Amino acid sequence: MPNPIQRIRNLYLDTVAELKKCTWPTWSELWESTLIVIISSIMLSIFVFVADAAVRAVVRFLT
Repeated sequence: MPNPIQRIRNLYLDTVAELKKCTWPTWSELWESTLIVIISSIMLSIFVFVADAAVRAVVRFLT
């Protein structure tokens, strides 16, 4: 069985090697993506609010 310390070291080195292969977004790309996520979240919350209010109104009308 391999030494646990050696296994952790190998995991660390493999992780560092994989992270060097990554392409990281620029600050402008990151800002645009963040803005899209925020706007999408707001739109989804508005949709859920309106759908909930509509279903609530239909249930109150029927009961």
